[in-house]
Amino acid sequence: MKNIIVIGAGIAGLASSIRLAVKGYSVKVFEANSYPGGKISSVKMDQFRFDGGPPLLTMPNFITELFELAGENPDDYFKYKKKEVSCVYFWNDGKKFTAHSDSEKFAIEASKTFDEPEKNIKKYFERAKKKYDLIASIFLEKSLHKTKTYFSTKTLKSLFQLRIFEIQKSLHQANTDSFDSKHLIQFLDRYATYNGSNPYQTSGIMSVIQHLEKNYGTYVAKKGMFSIAESLFKLAKKVGVKFDFETTIDEIILDPKKKIKGVKAKGKTYNSDIVISNMDVYYTYNKLIKKVKTPSSIINQERSSSAVIFYWGIKKTFKELDLHNIFFSSDYKSEFKSIFEDKKVSNDPTIYINITSKEIPEDAPKGHENWYVMINTPPDYGQDWSKIVENLRSIVIKKISTQLGVNLEEIIICEKIITPVLIQKNSKSYMGALYGTSSNDLFSAFLRHPNFSNRIKNLYFCGGSVHPGGGIPLCLLSAKIVDDLIPKL
Repeated sequence: MKNIIVIGAGIAGLASSIRLAVKGYSVKVFEANSYPGGKISSVKMDQFRFDGGPPLLTMPNFITELFELAGENPDDYFKYKKKEVSCVYFWNDGKKFTAHSDSEKFAIEASKTFDEPEKNIKKYFERAKKKYDLIASIFLEKSLHKTKTYFSTKTLKSLFQLRIFEIQKSLHQANTDSFDSKHLIQFLDRYATYNGSNPYQTSGIMSVIQHLEKNYGTYVAKKGMFSIAESLFKLAKKVGVKFDFETTIDEIILDPKKKIKGVKAKGKTYNSDIVISNMDVYYTYNKLIKKVKTPSSIINQERSSSAVIFYWGIKKTFKELDLHNIFFSSDYKSEFKSIFEDKKVSNDPTIYINITSKEIPEDAPKGHENWYVMINTPPDYGQDWSKIVENLRSIVIKKISTQLGVNLEEIIICEKIITPVLIQKNSKSYMGALYGTSSNDLFSAFLRHPNFSNRIKNLYFCGGSVHPGGGIPLCLLSAKIVDDLIPKL
């Protein structure tokens, strides 16, 4: 039986280990942390529990597919439900919008709120769906770095309909061409942040993200997002995957012909036929295979946004808030200029609040709520984060207090703060970038590192820093691509 070593027990590492164990390989996963899941973690503070990482669940079929692949019933491991309300949005001028998961309800409410024809809203999402249907099997489910990907009927069909992708437009321009309402345009621009990008730079093709949320819906994991990692960890052990926690890999060992031999950890050598790195690709090269020159694209490509996150225990409940809530900036363009050009945090930031106790009551004491408050920021370029956090905290508290008519400072009873520096330290994400590289460049999909090495035989890559990108669904797809690239025994 051939051996595979997976570096990192993040969501993509877990998925890769399951797929390849089912395929017949002997798989061992090394993880520097004491727990599986990577960024998908759980934070406990006093009597509150918070999801530590990405709080949004979409495309749960990519998760359940792994259980089905292993011949297991997903319901025995992982339970989730669809949300009726995707998110509640607030603007500084008093406008509020409740986005329903149901497409018909969404179109009706959006038409009323933003004074846009219902047919135009439906047309926009139909176009987004068409984009997704044309590109998904090529750009998201296959390696873009294999020639055979481009020689298919689906590829040719997509090439003949290039106009529909709005590639030459920014997402903001595509939205402005479709609607007059500045509020609706800002709402649609926000989806660029799902992969840490700038709507004024990223391509109009990114409206496929709106399609995934609006036409497939958003979901809630009944035991919190960390239950995704826990359930996949349980499944991985069931199919024979071995784990070694609190173990940092020191080196990937190559033979003279640059073929994988194994890894070194804690002074010991572990032989392996194949290595899959779920570690940030930047650190994979710069720490584990120092003798191999790091591709210039990894060094030079723009990083995605990062975040400052406030975990707040709140001694009050708010009926006007839901699981997901957004408080928009008054000047979106200026906010993104601050993040991507000035490398600063905006003085009027968009604020995201996730409150899992709305769906999981035991996450907070009765009459209380657990607030995960996230603000998009640049990654760590050496800024004074303590000074930034002090100023940002004041801005955020004032803005939310004004919107909700409450003295927020008085009802925060416990607090924990995460900065890009801590994100980098805890998850080994280069510069604390949440999604690896940004998608601001027109050809960013092609510039992301492939899921395999051209120079090292039997070295593969998965996770948010490589193709097809960051976020839970794309990380799971990266594992699927790696599975397709590694032959059956």
